Amino acid sequence: MRGFVVEADGGSRGNPGPAGYGAVVIDAASGETLAEAAEYIGVATNNVAEYKGLVAGLKAAYALDPEAKVHVRMDSKLVVEQMSGRWKIKHPDMKPLAAQAARVFPASSVTYEWIPREKNKHADRLANEAMDAGKQGRQWEPARSTAELGARDETAARVVGDAAAGAAKARAALVGAGSPAAASAPAAGATATLQAAPPVGWGAPADLGAPATLVLLRHGETALTPEKRFSGSGGGDPELSPAGRRQAEAVAAALAARGTVQEIVSSPLKRCRETAEAVAARLNLDVRIEEGLRETDFGAWEGLSFAEVQERYADDLAAWLSSARATPTGGGESFTTVARRVAAARDRIVARSAGRTVLLVTHVTPIKTLVRLALGAPPESVFRMELSAASVSAVAYYADGNASVRLLNDTSHLRG
Repeated sequence: MRGFVVEADGGSRGNPGPAGYGAVVIDAASGETLAEAAEYIGVATNNVAEYKGLVAGLKAAYALDPEAKVHVRMDSKLVVEQMSGRWKIKHPDMKPLAAQAARVFPASSVTYEWIPREKNKHADRLANEAMDAGKQGRQWEPARSTAELGARDETAARVVGDAAAGAAKARAALVGAGSPAAASAPAAGATATLQAAPPVGWGAPADLGAPATLVLLRHGETALTPEKRFSGSGGGDPELSPAGRRQAEAVAAALAARGTVQEIVSSPLKRCRETAEAVAARLNLDVRIEEGLRETDFGAWEGLSFAEVQERYADDLAAWLSSARATPTGGGESFTTVARRVAAARDRIVARSAGRTVLLVTHVTPIKTLVRLALGAPPESVFRMELSAASVSAVAYYADGNASVRLLNDTSHLRG
């Protein structure tokens, strides 16, 4: 289980006055900066700004891993004591913000620590940058490179060093002192590499080199597809239907005509392997199997329609639709679990594929997950995407860690 350190701060020039917050997410094991957040929030008090910084930091951590353990470090005694449950929250402006912070992660996943102001300079700097930006009528922008981040704050390296020391405390608190995970955390005084969060969009450097492009192909239809039945990796392993084989041939012809695919990687399930083999025959390529690309295990729901699941397992279905951590009835996989293995498979493929185009033949959930992660969208966004059988999507991955969604649910090759 991953561990994060969240450092957050907020300030108001007037109290109340022009206010802003800053937050940073740090890997508890390595001390690496994973994400930054900052915003000018208009006229507000110090306490409101500090709470908003906490919420932003927790949300940034959740976006990275919703099942992580989080250790929050802040120089606000008020926020730390209130969120730890030792002080009552009396002010009406604080109660909704505290409730919002408490909803991001389960209470058992978050611990809080007060630190002196001089040890919270990273978040404090971000908050001041946000207030400066607001004063100039513009939005705060993250650092574009490690060098720029270091140049903007000569104490940045020491701040991350402090974070690494705090990480050891965090991991000891979260996983138990003396455990292997705690033992692997950097000790106090350990050095850590300072890395800025990857720049996004037009803020990225002009030349990032040729990306690794993953073309995401959903398999052709099986007998279960038109009936919209749950068909994952925990039940049977259906083959393509006659319609599915025709779809596989159509997409194979389209990809051969384009001529850009250089490698084919497939889920181990039969419907994907058959679709991949149809493309491979056209392109004269081999098919490599990647276990991480298999579909979700839907447990007891395998083979059932949505209406049947709703009738038999209404409570479990409601929980599954409302939380990425919920599992289908009977020990299936949560979306969080699927996202973790799909991301690991993605990382393995991208690491060896710079400048190459790789076809991934997989399923609905893995493709939606890859698109969601590329967009930085929340887990529930998977319910808001449509992916047809034998549809094509594409995501490009650049050397700086950014991703660009280039295509989604293209079925033009199936028309006519």
